[in-house]
Amino acid sequence: MGEVSGRSGRGARDASTRTHEPDPPRRRGEAWRSLLSVRSLAGQVFLLQLAVVVLLVAATLLALVVQARRDNMADAKTRTLSTAQTFANSPGIVAALQSAHPSAALQPYAKAAGKAAGVDAIIVYGLNGVTLTHSDPHQIGKRVIGPYAKAANGKPFTSTFQGSLGLSVISAVPVKAPDGQVIAIVSVPVTVQKVQHMVNRQLPVLFGGAAVALAVAAGGSALVSRRLRRQTHGLGPVEMTRMYEHHDAVLHAVREGVLIVGGDGRLLLANDEARRLLDLPADAEKRHIADLGLEEDLAELLASDRPATDKVYRAGDRLLAVNKRLTAPHGSVGSVVTLRDTTELQALSGRAEVARERLKALYDAGLRIGTTLDVKRTAEELAEVAVPRFADIVTVELLDPVLRGEEPSGGSARTSRLRRSAVAGLDSAHLLHPVGELIGFIPGHPVSLAMADGRPVLAGDLSASEAWLAQDPERARQIIEQGVHSMLVVPLRARGVVLGVVDYWRAEGSPPFEDDDVSFAEELAARAALCIDNARRYTREHAMAVTLQHSLLPRGLPEQSALDVAYRYLPAQAGVGGDWFDVIPLSGARVALVVGDVVGHGLHAAATMGRLRTAVRNFAGLDLPVEELLIRLDELVAQIDAEEIATAEDGQGMITGATCQYAVYDPTSGRLDLATAGHPGPAVVRPDGTVDFPQLPVSPPLGLGAGLPVETAELAVPEGSRVVLFTDGLIEDRTRDLDAGLEALREALAGPERTPEATCAAVMETMLSDRPRDDIALLVARTCRLGPAQVAAWDVPQDPAAVGPVRSACARRLTEWGLEQVVFTAELILSELITNAVRYGAEPIVVRLLRTEPVSGPAAGTLIFEVADGSSTSPRLRRAKATDEGGRGLFLVAQFAERWGTRYTPTGKVIWAEQSLHDGAAPEVEGLGDILLDQWDDTAP
Repeated sequence: MGEVSGRSGRGARDASTRTHEPDPPRRRGEAWRSLLSVRSLAGQVFLLQLAVVVLLVAATLLALVVQARRDNMADAKTRTLSTAQTFANSPGIVAALQSAHPSAALQPYAKAAGKAAGVDAIIVYGLNGVTLTHSDPHQIGKRVIGPYAKAANGKPFTSTFQGSLGLSVISAVPVKAPDGQVIAIVSVPVTVQKVQHMVNRQLPVLFGGAAVALAVAAGGSALVSRRLRRQTHGLGPVEMTRMYEHHDAVLHAVREGVLIVGGDGRLLLANDEARRLLDLPADAEKRHIADLGLEEDLAELLASDRPATDKVYRAGDRLLAVNKRLTAPHGSVGSVVTLRDTTELQALSGRAEVARERLKALYDAGLRIGTTLDVKRTAEELAEVAVPRFADIVTVELLDPVLRGEEPSGGSARTSRLRRSAVAGLDSAHLLHPVGELIGFIPGHPVSLAMADGRPVLAGDLSASEAWLAQDPERARQIIEQGVHSMLVVPLRARGVVLGVVDYWRAEGSPPFEDDDVSFAEELAARAALCIDNARRYTREHAMAVTLQHSLLPRGLPEQSALDVAYRYLPAQAGVGGDWFDVIPLSGARVALVVGDVVGHGLHAAATMGRLRTAVRNFAGLDLPVEELLIRLDELVAQIDAEEIATAEDGQGMITGATCQYAVYDPTSGRLDLATAGHPGPAVVRPDGTVDFPQLPVSPPLGLGAGLPVETAELAVPEGSRVVLFTDGLIEDRTRDLDAGLEALREALAGPERTPEATCAAVMETMLSDRPRDDIALLVARTCRLGPAQVAAWDVPQDPAAVGPVRSACARRLTEWGLEQVVFTAELILSELITNAVRYGAEPIVVRLLRTEPVSGPAAGTLIFEVADGSSTSPRLRRAKATDEGGRGLFLVAQFAERWGTRYTPTGKVIWAEQSLHDGAAPEVEGLGDILLDQWDDTAP
């Protein structure tokens, strides 16, 4: 069986391969030699077909040649007769014959007519036999004797005749006078040689057609024979007979049942073993499978077109392993089925199936447990994986420190108080303690034993477990009544620490837990415990990062009068990131808005964010222009990266990636100066509700500038506009690209007038996804303007005498503002500032007073003094010497103003001071003399 079947199988595979792949030249040569060999059945059939085809083509060709010759002779006779009749009955021939020189009159016409008719000649004879016209002029006038008796009697005729032109087909027709008397004979010959020439011209066509027919027939025979060779695998008649005899003998001798089923579901062949295994009747062949009395599921498989591999079916008291393969496309439609008795292997197969299912369950557990870094969700995934594959009910109890992300202590591992974290497979919620409940287990309880010993505890019969029954007798009774009968408790141990336990329960319909189940339960619990511990560690780090981040972010908005500001900050679900924002009041009632983003998540990103935010506030306190501030910040990030690389043990420190956008708004001019380093640009919502995304020059992210200059954009923002700054987490999401995010933001911002707080709420509701992958920082600021009634300015000549008039004008303006209580201190501050500018500064000198009011709240606001001049030098405070006669003016300014400082402009500098206008802000002046004599001093630069 093995040898014959192997040969047959190899032949089938070879045939299949040759069907789909082109034969190489060597194999094609071997195939043709096999095809022409008389030893194979295919070669014999091919040669026989080729001989029959050659004989048929030769006979057909001979018949065609004979038929062509016969047709050409008939055509010659018809043509000569019609030509002779036409010439004999042509007009004028009688007159020409009766003329004095008939040959001269008829010869030219005879030659022309013969040439036109395609005959050899048109010969006219008199009744006396004298030739009047001829194709050969030398024959004219000669007397000839020919078979013209019929024509002379008035009857035309056609015959083969040996004349002066050779053997010819000749037709003779009488020429009659008007009275009916024959006066001459017209003879038209065509030589047999010419007829043969016409036949010869047709022979190439005939032979070509015969050759084509022979080639087509030979090719068809070759294809048929080649297919026959494939099907017979090049075997000869004797070999084929022997092979099928062996095949039939082996088929019925093997110990496996073999069935061949046709495409219509009828049994075509069954060997002896198949008949025995299926108990088939003697006349089973040719009958339908459904009529053989087989089991329903087995009969359905055999009659279908569905393949099967080692499928086990019952046949009587036997369990049969069934393999089924379809014969198409390698044969006719049907299937081949093999049957093997596996009754003795069923028990072993059952155990192997259980092991396979458990391996698959462990594999699935590796994929499904630990998909998130959440302790409770990981516990729920453990319970869901084990139900219903291993247990009917699964509960997970964890220590409270684990749920909080803390490290369990040694004493915690021995405690008997655990919090239920997950339940799966429970229909009646009232049976077990609910999720979230803290459960205290009594000594001897399976959970207490598992926590204390760190090993699994099996309670095969809960009704006999006294400690479990004593824990809660009423609840235990209800559980047993519901059919729950056994319990397996496995501690969740990771890195040598017990985190909690997992309880497996089995109810009615499932076998009790056995010792063989413990190893699987331990493996499953070990994988879950590692994931729970990873989630615990992440929870701890996440809590630390959140605490650090909250300590570094603004805890409130500063009081200022230029902008009405609202904000939102939302950390990512996956971890704390490095997004930040800030609102920084500047001198001259200006306000700075900042948003930034540090790449990455975790403690490093949060700490880097804090460093950058602190640096921005320090740089802003120096009143640096926006472009210079970003240049300083870029240098700081580059320095941080250099320090990281220098201190890293492997020489590859963590590179800081960060972006930042810095904007300064001036309420006196309504101008917004912006600069951005790799950050998305802002949105500006006009008072009419239209939204614009200004095109800003973008510099490289922080740390990558490499000394490149930063470009600044200046925007004129109408009063009541809303300036919206944000980080990329707001507009970028896995479900949309950047353009779609910007368009969605535009739709959320557009619309009627809204407060910044309402704008933040609308944007977050529209843009926020279910689980944001990145931090989101959103800052919305509505612009305000200082009106003409809140600003006063004077140009001051560089003359000490001009100080007094300007000081008086400022006092009058303060009186108009209703600020009489601060006139004295205001005059003192202005007098010192203006005097310094006149004495040490350069023209132009401009004095400006600003009165601001907070955006919210009842406070009286702030009074701002500014003295600008064209010099870039700045005064500073120092201790005056006892011998110094002056230089104490800035000390007075510092004493009576809440804040003061210097900021530089493109044309010089501005020295400014601020004084609060709330109740009691006016300083006491009684001790002014003592102050001047005792404390600090200032000098000119």
